[in-house]
Amino acid sequence: MKKIRILGTVLAASVALGAFGGCSLVSHNSAKDMRQVIAEVNISRASDVSESDKALFDKYKDAVGTSQIYKNKLIAYYLNVGSSMSGQYSNSEIFSNLVGALVDNAVVTQYAVMYVLDYKSANGESDALEKYNACETYEKKLEYLLKDGDDEKYVNVAKYNLYSSINAAIDTLELSLLEEDGGSAGTETRTAPGGVDTEQENYFPATADGDLDYNVYTGYEGNLLAQSGAYQDDPLEGTTKATRNEAYITFMDRLASYGLVNPRTDNVLDFENVPYIKEEYVSQLESRVVAKYYDLYEKEQEKRLTDEGEYEYIKKTYQDMLESQTRSYDTTEAFDGVIGSLSDSSFILYSPDTEGEGAYGLVYNILLPFDSIQTNALAAMQSNPAYKDKDSGDYTIDYYLGRNELLKNIRTTDQRSAWFNGATDYSFSVKTDKNGKERAADDPAKLLDFYGKNSGREYLFFENNILHGDRYEALDRYIGKYAYNGKVYVKYDEDGDRDGYTLVPEKLSIDGMLSEFKAYVDYVCGADTVKFEGGYTAGVQNGNYYTSLTDANFFTEETRDKKPAEREIDYNNFIYAKGSVNVGSEDTKSYKGDLLQGDAAQYKALAAINELQYAYTTDVSVLSEYLGYSVKLGDSTGYIKEFEAAAHEAIARGEGAFNVCAGDYGWHILYVTYVYNADGGEIYEPSFTPERVDKKGTFENLFYEYKKSQDIASISSTRETQILTQFRKDSTVTTYQSRYQDLLDL
Repeated sequence: MKKIRILGTVLAASVALGAFGGCSLVSHNSAKDMRQVIAEVNISRASDVSESDKALFDKYKDAVGTSQIYKNKLIAYYLNVGSSMSGQYSNSEIFSNLVGALVDNAVVTQYAVMYVLDYKSANGESDALEKYNACETYEKKLEYLLKDGDDEKYVNVAKYNLYSSINAAIDTLELSLLEEDGGSAGTETRTAPGGVDTEQENYFPATADGDLDYNVYTGYEGNLLAQSGAYQDDPLEGTTKATRNEAYITFMDRLASYGLVNPRTDNVLDFENVPYIKEEYVSQLESRVVAKYYDLYEKEQEKRLTDEGEYEYIKKTYQDMLESQTRSYDTTEAFDGVIGSLSDSSFILYSPDTEGEGAYGLVYNILLPFDSIQTNALAAMQSNPAYKDKDSGDYTIDYYLGRNELLKNIRTTDQRSAWFNGATDYSFSVKTDKNGKERAADDPAKLLDFYGKNSGREYLFFENNILHGDRYEALDRYIGKYAYNGKVYVKYDEDGDRDGYTLVPEKLSIDGMLSEFKAYVDYVCGADTVKFEGGYTAGVQNGNYYTSLTDANFFTEETRDKKPAEREIDYNNFIYAKGSVNVGSEDTKSYKGDLLQGDAAQYKALAAINELQYAYTTDVSVLSEYLGYSVKLGDSTGYIKEFEAAAHEAIARGEGAFNVCAGDYGWHILYVTYVYNADGGEIYEPSFTPERVDKKGTFENLFYEYKKSQDIASISSTRETQILTQFRKDSTVTTYQSRYQDLLDL
């Protein structure tokens, strides 16, 4: 069974949702039962400590006491992680493994205490051990270890992690109450960019003095919304003191049902002093101490990766990988299986020589579909024998001319309605806040420059990521400045509370869509970045296209004079418009080296077009691809023939090229994000210098971060194994299986 590694606990969503019956996990005498000690750990009893750790151990082992693991902690861990294994493993296996994980965590925590004490002693606090021992409680000892002088950042992070998890659990319960009162979460879905609403590591909302500006909102005196600090900036819409009271009490009832809270002895209205909540806070502190240990340890290990700025180790790693791929990817057949595997942690450094055969590439795809009536009309044509060539089995020219008439009438709309009316409302107005109040003149949303502002559009998405970069991570390959293309009307229920949106999207022909395409990419990258070829002008109906197919050009020039069964349709004639985006350097290796670097022209272009994919494409599977669909050589790509031909033609023109082609699903706007050069060989010419490695999004930065993450994870795992091997002994660990046997027997 796979080992479970747990370093700190967070209140489980399953507690809030009541997903598991508490009565099956706790005994009738639950209060007494849950306070039973099921294991004890004290690594100071260890012997045969390694030479590398002996000095640390001898100096600080007396600072390590006995950690007691209570049964309620086992229940909490089960709710967090163990319950997801039900059905895959027996309860006996799950609980045994969880007990082992709790013991491992206690061992590593005790070692981390010694290490951090030694670090503090060696870095300006020679009396660290005395200060640690002078702390009155274990909680205060842990807080001392996390403080850097008067800086309580990591103590605040621990408390914020706990408080925000409690608020999230109560939110879940309150939301169900608010929905019972008339509202309901939508069921529409649409893929959202990765990282939405993800807070930056070690973030906590702070006052001007650096104190934690956040509290749990329970609805009771002392914990009212106005007293909840930064939480009040974005509470549940429609929350009231009454609904919050009820949700909080339900939350405490759920904890009680699992034996985690004793309603007879615990003052549940004073949440900070509920014993279980205090234990959760200690768990968070322990987690932060362990994290601090690994941070310190890993910084030491990282030095070998940098070689004081010379990066010899990284250069050798790169060279070894390049040589391996040169041997492995020496044929097109071998390369076919890997072209789509490119990612931040999977690098393709070499491609084979394909001159004369074309080039491999990756493309975005914005699909603008036929509507249901058009789809039915097309299906009728496809089933009509008159539109099939009896010799070749292909559709006749009349079929494609008829399809062109349907294509002419396609009207596409902004597809992001689910980001308004789905389970999560990701939208925000630049004019009013979530409560319908006019935003202040200095509000970041009010000051935001975005596309569509001059035409009265006002709704964008992912306010946290787009406007609050001090707290939330930036979205990858997504600009976030393309406003919803249509009218938005807020709906209200009979009580005057907001109850979703009515959307009236703008309808765009293919030419209208291409106008939007050019205008938004130009907005992001600069005027006239997008150039159309062949005399096409965005927004001007290309009427000739719909009748340009003739008997003379329907088949390829090479096969027109052959027998009917041997003739091949010239799918290049299905390209409606073509062009290119100016992505900067003509040097393709330089292009690839800076592809995801935020200030680079190529990044801005692909991020803008990727955002248009999120807005318009009905081919949602492309939204999960790293840089789009992989297109290999030949005529067996698996795509429809029109798309295949248009993709190959655009890839031949290089990165930044785009084609618009017809197909049986509608219009395809495909954009070339990446090309593997036809002359083969090394794809990059990296320069592993501090300037390149430190610049986010460069190839050197991505490769270094990948290798660092890979090596440090291995180093940390090895180090944990070493710690457990030394200190997890019969002499240091005592378990009392009889006290949790009832759980093993479930």
